[in-house]
Amino acid sequence: MYRGASGMYSWIGRRVTGLGLVLFLLFHIADTALLLWGPEPYNLVVRIYATPFFRLAEVGLVASVIYHGLSGLHIIALDLWDRAHSYQRQLVILEHALFLILFLPVAYVMLASWLLH
Repeated sequence: MYRGASGMYSWIGRRVTGLGLVLFLLFHIADTALLLWGPEPYNLVVRIYATPFFRLAEVGLVASVIYHGLSGLHIIALDLWDRAHSYQRQLVILEHALFLILFLPVAYVMLASWLLH
């Protein structure tokens, strides 16, 4: 019975972030299409995007982009390096460490600028 390991959790994270990115893309296409009906509907949506929920969602979007990109590099390493499967746990730790190094400063800047204004 498979009880999960670091590779499985990375796979789940990759799928969840991929789904989040697809949902963002659909929202982005829909809100841009509102311009066809004039500036009023578009401006309404832009005002909705300025709410705290969507501000936090924007931070989540950045997290998804960074995590999904690093996860893709992890997959490239597994595909191109024959011995990478022997270092699966270390690759996942490296992936998560790089995620924190890249994401935390960006999240701080995004949230600090929002909370201070």
